[in-house]
Amino acid sequence: MAYRRLLLAAAAASALFVTPALAQTSADATTSTTPAADKEAMTDEFIWLEEVEGEKAIGWVKDRNEQAFKRLKDDPRFEGLRADAEKILTAKDRIPYGSLKGDTVDNFWQDETHVRGIWRRTSVASYRTADPQWETVLDIDALSTAENENWVYKGGSCLPPENRRCLVTLSRGGKDAAVVREFDAETKQFVENGFTLPEAKQSAEWVDGDTLLISTDTGPDSMTTSGYPRQVRLWKRGQPLSEAKLVFEAAKEDMGAWPAVSHRPEGTVMFVSRLPDFFTQEIRRVAPDGTATKLNLPLEIDSQGVFGDNLLILLRADWTVGGKTHAKGSLVAVPLAEVEKGPARTVTALVAPTETSAIEQVRSTKDAIYVAVLDNVTGKLLKLTRGASGWQTAEVAMPENGSLSITSTYDFSSDVLVNFDSFLQPSTLYLLADGDKPEAIKSLPARFDAAPFTTEQRFATSKDGTRVPYFVIRSKELKQNGDNPTLLYGYGGFEVAITPSYLSPMSKQWVENGGVYVVANIRGGGEFGPRWHQAALKENRQRAFDDFIAVAEDLVETKVTRPERLGIYGGSNGGLLMGAVMTQRPELFGATVIAVPLLDMLRYHTLLAGASWMGEYGNPEIPEERAYIQAYSPYQKLSKGASYPEPFIYTSTKDDRVHPGHARKFAAKMMAQDHPVIYFENIEGGHSAAANLKQRAQNNAMLVVYLMQKLMDAPGKTN
Repeated sequence: MAYRRLLLAAAAASALFVTPALAQTSADATTSTTPAADKEAMTDEFIWLEEVEGEKAIGWVKDRNEQAFKRLKDDPRFEGLRADAEKILTAKDRIPYGSLKGDTVDNFWQDETHVRGIWRRTSVASYRTADPQWETVLDIDALSTAENENWVYKGGSCLPPENRRCLVTLSRGGKDAAVVREFDAETKQFVENGFTLPEAKQSAEWVDGDTLLISTDTGPDSMTTSGYPRQVRLWKRGQPLSEAKLVFEAAKEDMGAWPAVSHRPEGTVMFVSRLPDFFTQEIRRVAPDGTATKLNLPLEIDSQGVFGDNLLILLRADWTVGGKTHAKGSLVAVPLAEVEKGPARTVTALVAPTETSAIEQVRSTKDAIYVAVLDNVTGKLLKLTRGASGWQTAEVAMPENGSLSITSTYDFSSDVLVNFDSFLQPSTLYLLADGDKPEAIKSLPARFDAAPFTTEQRFATSKDGTRVPYFVIRSKELKQNGDNPTLLYGYGGFEVAITPSYLSPMSKQWVENGGVYVVANIRGGGEFGPRWHQAALKENRQRAFDDFIAVAEDLVETKVTRPERLGIYGGSNGGLLMGAVMTQRPELFGATVIAVPLLDMLRYHTLLAGASWMGEYGNPEIPEERAYIQAYSPYQKLSKGASYPEPFIYTSTKDDRVHPGHARKFAAKMMAQDHPVIYFENIEGGHSAAANLKQRAQNNAMLVVYLMQKLMDAPGKTN
């Protein structure tokens, strides 16, 4: 679960089995070929829009952007919304979320002065105060100017426990493809002749001060068909990369292979994680000489690291050992030495799921394991310790009816940082010093007056009878007269849970201006663990769409809104959701925001990282799987005779994860069929479609203006 979320979010990470910099295709390799996809391309009149940097394609993009700017940025409300969003996004009183490094805390900070951001460090003692004394370690703005590059900071991984030698990951324009460079956090300089990896989709882990375990693009046949590295190598200081010892090589058809190194007081352990697909994992332990030994574990697992002599595992399928069955969704501990030598005999259940609960996070300190659990889509925190009498579990006293996120732990200390927030309650950061009682050390000031609003959890009934939860954030004085402008958000994929979080600039602007904001917890997500996710996989994808439609219909039936005032919003996999429900039920919606989407599902597996998602959607090359994909693929479902709500589609040229061709072709086909459409493509920004906070503020304002025009000004009409 942990590594999958980072594959989706492109977040930097240092946890075991998590790739700090994601690997997909090289920057220039935008497509691959397969028989069925080639056939689609031959009949696709907009295939030229898949050429990311093609002159004709970029010209088309610029024309569309000009039209979008004229429509949205010229709206008299735009500048006020943009300025308000930028003020919030760059506010100095934001919580400076940090990464624990023993006695110090690292933070990456962006504001109006540091647009690209600074990596800075302070002591834990100072961090607990209202005004920490920060020391700048690396200034990305200054670096970008000095090197004439549009660097976007993708994270730093430092060698514990000293945390002086670090691997800094830098992306040009926000792409997943990035360079990795060795940095000395004490001298604040890049290490001369230090470890350096050229731009690629890659991962690197410290073994010791002179050794890395890496996976990267090393030339022909070193990447999988999914565009991820398939080779893991042991690289010594001063050694040419080409001579680094090959530790493991995955099949070209696998999703990829990644290094993982556990640094704990008990010692350092190296691993290779092979992913046959997005939801299975095969682990090998790597000896100091580079020999890799496969562990005797099932494939349907999600490794969560090492604790003592145990490997921690989240189960994605039931696992029976010694006559006892451990249910999928459980967290179990398995002796590492045992599964290295033979089949597992001793499997200890640490946390088991219920019908209403799911494990969201697992993090370790030097002497405890912390587990963030969802129960009916709200959070609680468990602390697990191991003593002479075995494992003990205690619930940590935290606020209720909101979301809990374990912000940071460190394997060489007992400190924990945990964040709490809800839709209407600003974030509060708690420190569990030495694992003791939570102490609120930082709080986000309110960004809006929450007094007039309330949150309620409701349930809709899907087509097959499943109860689907959703949250409604609304005015306490809401009149259920069927005439309230309403925005419905959804994702529904990859076992990602959408939980209550303090309203973003976009959502708070929406409710402040009289709108209702709704979040749907549909199948495909992780709100109730693997079962909720697996219920909408592959041939069952339509269930996710049915769930979302059921929530929309419930909002209409309960007279919260009506179709002309109901807008929907989703990005990435959520963009696919938007395209699917808009083409299936166009009469149900008055506006659709389709962000960085997958839309051409008959060619998705050939575009950038698409092949890695066949475990989620299926393989269009297999006739029976192609049939159920084709039944909902939004690009193919577009019809000239239909009447669609005018969508706002946006993406990024630099998105090297979900190919911008999806959004481009969908918009172009709509235009060719004489359907109204607004299209915007940020020339940089990666999968988030924004390279910095100013771009995020602009995108926020454009989105809100669009929704106001469609749902508040003249519902059901094109401006």
